Amino acid sequence: MKICALIIILILFFGIIREASPYLFKPNPSSIDEEIEIVEVASGLGNPTCLTWISSEWLLVCDTHTQSILALELSEDVFSNPIPLISNLNNPHGVLLWEDPATKIQKIFVSQAGELISWQIISGDSPADWNLGDLESIIEGVATGNHQQNAIIEGPNNTLFWHSGSTCNVCEENDERSATLIEVNPETGNYSIMATGVRNSFDGVWVPEVGYIFTDNGHDWSGESYPPEEINLLEIGGFYGWPNVSEENPIPLGSIPPIGNYTPHSSVNGIDLRPSTSTLPGGNITLYATVFGSWNTVIPVGKEIIRIDLIEDPFHPQGWGVEITVVIENLATPLPLKFHPNGDLYFAEYAHGTLYKLT
Repeated sequence: MKICALIIILILFFGIIREASPYLFKPNPSSIDEEIEIVEVASGLGNPTCLTWISSEWLLVCDTHTQSILALELSEDVFSNPIPLISNLNNPHGVLLWEDPATKIQKIFVSQAGELISWQIISGDSPADWNLGDLESIIEGVATGNHQQNAIIEGPNNTLFWHSGSTCNVCEENDERSATLIEVNPETGNYSIMATGVRNSFDGVWVPEVGYIFTDNGHDWSGESYPPEEINLLEIGGFYGWPNVSEENPIPLGSIPPIGNYTPHSSVNGIDLRPSTSTLPGGNITLYATVFGSWNTVIPVGKEIIRIDLIEDPFHPQGWGVEITVVIENLATPLPLKFHPNGDLYFAEYAHGTLYKLT
C-alpha cells in the first residue's frame, strides 16, 4: 500500500510540475525552417490573449492579467512600453478598430466574457492621444463557463464576426449563443447565429476567394488520440458537429466536416493569413497558427507555430483541404498571432507576456 501511495504521489507531483513548467520557465523557441528568424521584441504584456494591428505603427493587445487593452507603438523596429488604453475589463479576448463607412465615426470593440462592448473615439489621431466616449454594451449576458467569447473580426458589409465558446466540455447548451459564430450589426447590436456546433473557436480569418477560415478545439476526456483539433471553412447556417461528434461518429448526420485536422488536445488558437508582403514561406493561401498545448495528454503536445497551406480537395464537400507543417517549436504558451502589414509575423506568449517576431 505504501508503494502504491508513493507511486500516486509521484504521478501527481510530476503532473503538477509538467503543467506548471510552461508558466515557470521562459521558452527557448527554435525554428525548424532555417529561413525563419525568431526574436523577442517586447515584454510586460501580462497575459496576452489577442493582437490587433490598427496601423503599421500601432498594435493593440488584450491583457487578462491587468484586465485591460494595451497599446504599443512601433517606431524604427522598436516597441514603446505598453500604454493602458482601456481598463476594468472582464477577460478580454478580442479587440477591433471599426469605422462607419458613411459617417467615418470610429469605435473600439472589445470581446470579453459574456459581453461585446464598444467605445467611440471622440478625438485623437493615435491611441496615445485618443479621447474615448462612454462604454456601450452591444450584446450582454452571454453564458460563460469552461470557455467564453473570443475573437471579434470585421465581417462583410461592415458587420462583425464574434466567436463564442461553449460553457462545458460536452453538453447541450441553454444559451443559443454558446458554441457558435455570431454575426453582429455593430450599430444596432442585432445579431444572427452563423454557425453552430462550434465547441471553442478562438480565432478566424478571411481568405480571398475561399471564405472565412476558423479554428475550433475538440472536447476532452475521450482519450489521447481523439478528437482532433479542427480547421473549418464557414458555411452560413452550418452545423459543425459538437456535441454529437464521437470517435464512432466523427461526422454526425447533417454536420460539416473540417477541412483540416491537427493533433488532438493540442489547442490550435490564433490564426492569420500570410499577406503577399511576407517573406515567410508560403503562398497566397497560406495561413499560420499558434498551438497552445494541453493538460489532457500524457505525452505533451502543441507549444508550436504551424503553417497551414490550403489545397483544393474534390473529395471534401466544401472543396478544400490543408497541408500542415510545424515551423516553430519549443514554445511555452503561444496564443494570439497576427501579421504586420509589412509581412512580419508576431505572436505572444500568454504565460510570460512576451511578444515575438518571425521574419
